Amino acid sequence: MAGIYVHIPFCRKKCFYCDFYKTTAIADKQPFLQALKRETETQAAYLEGETVETIYLGGGTPSVLEIDELAALLGLFRNQFPVSPGAEITLEANPDDLTPEYLLHLRAAGFNRLSIGIQSFDDAALKKMNRRHTARQAFESVEMAAAAGFSQISIDLIFGLPGQTTTQWEDNLHQALQLPANHLSAYHLTYHEGTPFYNWLKKGTLHELDEEESLRQFEILTDLTARAGFEQYEISNFARAGAYSKHNTGYWTGKKYLGLGPSAHSYNGSSRRWNIASLKQYLEKINRDECCFEQEILTEKEQLNDYLITSIRTKWGISRQFVQTRFGTAMLKTVCDSVKNYEKTGHVKTENDRILLTHQGIMISDEIMVALMVV
Repeated sequence: MAGIYVHIPFCRKKCFYCDFYKTTAIADKQPFLQALKRETETQAAYLEGETVETIYLGGGTPSVLEIDELAALLGLFRNQFPVSPGAEITLEANPDDLTPEYLLHLRAAGFNRLSIGIQSFDDAALKKMNRRHTARQAFESVEMAAAAGFSQISIDLIFGLPGQTTTQWEDNLHQALQLPANHLSAYHLTYHEGTPFYNWLKKGTLHELDEEESLRQFEILTDLTARAGFEQYEISNFARAGAYSKHNTGYWTGKKYLGLGPSAHSYNGSSRRWNIASLKQYLEKINRDECCFEQEILTEKEQLNDYLITSIRTKWGISRQFVQTRFGTAMLKTVCDSVKNYEKTGHVKTENDRILLTHQGIMISDEIMVALMVV
């Protein structure tokens, strides 16, 4: 199995918390699509002929593209790669871009999964984040997607917002969980350097939620999703009836993926690439037939660390057998020794072949990931 990730960098306006590469220069859409076509044709060999099981259009805001542009991209990928007939094909979308007609055309073009960037069902919070849509548009977008025939719908929410109360977060979750979505990604707000939120935090005009309140909101998240029949299969991801994101699960389980577009990353097990994070430079390099990415060849320890810190995030955890077979008995002992103290404190457990985080361990997962790293 392999995946394709496409970074569509365009946004109609920039959210105050977001550090993903994006641009409001939507007038450059056609030059970008032409460059993306050329990049796809020249980089297709990176996946070494493996069947593509997932295609994910992220950004940015992929839903700024017209239906014919999106359909042309899917046609391009099917021409260049052996795409499975049952491949999961996901489009990230903003609620205010989705109309009944647009959704029906998305289905006809071949998209079978939507990831809708809602972030909040609170209008004041949406305004604070500089989101384009309203709470009502967010709610209606999910219902319209279901009515258009989408059975795989994911929604994104952010918690730990400045000034957010426990009650407000509970209200967000109650609204999310009554919608016809079978996947939820919920992330704690991070203050990324260079974003307006980060700058305001440093100036003291915006105040970070205290750690105790953040932990309480995370506990509410895990409790309410479990009651609603959602399984926490990764630290920030919850699915009903096994509706996992196959694409993201591929990241966490070490599958190959090719990243296309400015700032996109690629990984094939032995190397990692990252494209230049500038639309202007990306276009210039592609049009001059120059390399638009940097690359590093991963050492065996780096490959092991990649496996450890992604696998431990998931419900499947770390396979001791895989570590022993792939990296050797000595490395397995090092890994097991690194979590012994966390097993004693109840933060890590071993079940059959697997090393897993407990619920308490999820709360200190960053610390455990650092401890797992083989230096």
